[in-house]
Amino acid sequence: MPPRTAVMLLLAVVLLAAVPAPARAGDPYAYYDWEVSYVSAQPLGVKQKVIGINGQFPGPALNVTTNWNVVVNVRNALDEPLLLTWNGVQQRKSAWQDGVLGTNCAVPPGWNWTYEFQVKDQVGSFFYFPSTPMHRAAGGYGALTINNRDVIPIPFPFPDGDITLFIGDWYNAGHKALRRALDGGAPLGAPDGVLINGLGPYQYNQSVVPPGLVYERINVEPGKTYRFRVHNVGVSTSLNFRIQNHNLLLVETEGSYTSQQNYSNLDIHVGQSYSFLVTMDQNASTDYYVVASARFVDPSVVDKLTGVAILHYSNSQGPASGPLPDPPNDQYDTAFSINQARSIRWNVTASGARPNPQGSFHYGDITVTDVYFLQSGPPELINGQLRATLNGISYIAPSTPLVLAQLFNVPGVYKLDFPNHPMNRLPKVDTSIINGTYKGFMEIIFQNNATTLLTYHLDGYAFFVVGMDYGLWTENSRGTYNKWDGVARSTIQVFPGAWTAVLVFLDNAGIWNLRVQNLDSWYLGQEVYINVVNPEDNSNMTDLPDNTIFCGALSSLQKEQSHRFQYSKASPVAQWRKTVSLMILVAWFAIWS
Repeated sequence: MPPRTAVMLLLAVVLLAAVPAPARAGDPYAYYDWEVSYVSAQPLGVKQKVIGINGQFPGPALNVTTNWNVVVNVRNALDEPLLLTWNGVQQRKSAWQDGVLGTNCAVPPGWNWTYEFQVKDQVGSFFYFPSTPMHRAAGGYGALTINNRDVIPIPFPFPDGDITLFIGDWYNAGHKALRRALDGGAPLGAPDGVLINGLGPYQYNQSVVPPGLVYERINVEPGKTYRFRVHNVGVSTSLNFRIQNHNLLLVETEGSYTSQQNYSNLDIHVGQSYSFLVTMDQNASTDYYVVASARFVDPSVVDKLTGVAILHYSNSQGPASGPLPDPPNDQYDTAFSINQARSIRWNVTASGARPNPQGSFHYGDITVTDVYFLQSGPPELINGQLRATLNGISYIAPSTPLVLAQLFNVPGVYKLDFPNHPMNRLPKVDTSIINGTYKGFMEIIFQNNATTLLTYHLDGYAFFVVGMDYGLWTENSRGTYNKWDGVARSTIQVFPGAWTAVLVFLDNAGIWNLRVQNLDSWYLGQEVYINVVNPEDNSNMTDLPDNTIFCGALSSLQKEQSHRFQYSKASPVAQWRKTVSLMILVAWFAIWS
């Protein structure tokens, strides 16, 4: 080795040892570097392109702890603009990181964008997915698990293992074909199957399931208890989840610990997440079926819309056999499902992300400041195009995101005039949003006059589910509200011909997306945004990230991007690396000059 090279390497080592690493007193950082691209797969035996992350489908897991800072660099290797959203993660003071078209300009093909947010005061089971039109129908989703800090106990014995399952309906046609169908005014029709962790069903019946499909196998040890985190990431189909001969002890949903109840099966609707404790208490004479089957569909297609995985004990004596465990009796009767939903209650004695009971927030004692009655109906033609509406308005995304338009005072992008009840007028397409009151308490009633079950999700918040019933909501319906232990969650089902009421405390400033999770209705315009402005401190809206992408009316502000991974300048690790690199560079020049 030349003398100067040896001296340079020695000096670099000395500098690295001399410069202190970033202090650990603050909340930790977790870094991820992702490339989103098409990968080839054939989950139902038909070769197709799906959306993978770092070549994986489903994508890699984000596994962090309460209050950690999460930095995810995303390079878009698709042929279309892309955004990722963090389903159920509240992102306190991080409205810029929401990853929906009202917040961010989509990342163009070949570009990268780095998300940075803090999972502040949250625990539980969530998932991420692409929010750009219909992309979730092609994949791109993965787990986002937020663990308790060590000082905060969980309200059940620590499980022996943690298992994540993604269940969802699946189309062999790609997401672009599904978009074209909707643009042409055609319904999507029945899906082609149901996947579990991106894989097709086990061949439990040769006349139903073709041979050669790769299926999910879950390996477990006898006598141990596992936490199953189950997410419905599908397009539009509600699924009933069950495990043959095993009880599901429900313990958490979307960040809230629930009253612990045993279920033999549970309906999980699109966009919803649940945690169960499952004890391996069987004699393992065979393997066992894990089933996710479609609900509220024509019985003639139920067999096709059944996902099946295998639960394999290490001492299993043979393959699973016999009929699948029974689903609820009537495909068309929602009474079982609505009663099951009402049975899910908040565990008011458990600690959440903080060392105080999560039920100490007495939502039933707070005065409601705003009431919004949001009515949906079947898709209808507006100006010759098939559209879905809320209160007669079908949302259309502007070319300039709402948050950027607000910050830069771009006129004419949106209107703060969304009606708080259905209007007696012809439906229209518009960019009309709700003007919320900061630290107000909003009551939202979802009235579903459509013929299909819909699920609704609110970014940036968890809401309290206080009521659910058939028929038309009236003022008297408040007398049936649960004002004590209604569960707090971010996605709720609304049955056809029924209503669901939620209460939400608007303490998180930003412009937040309220949407139907069913991808077809969402694509057709069934969404709205809620504008929440803190009049005393709106820094989370005015602190524009350095890596902001500009589009629409603000396209001229866009700077050239390097398209490579860059940690945020606010990150202590980034500052440390920058300092070390600069010192080595100076030393190199000193040696060679």
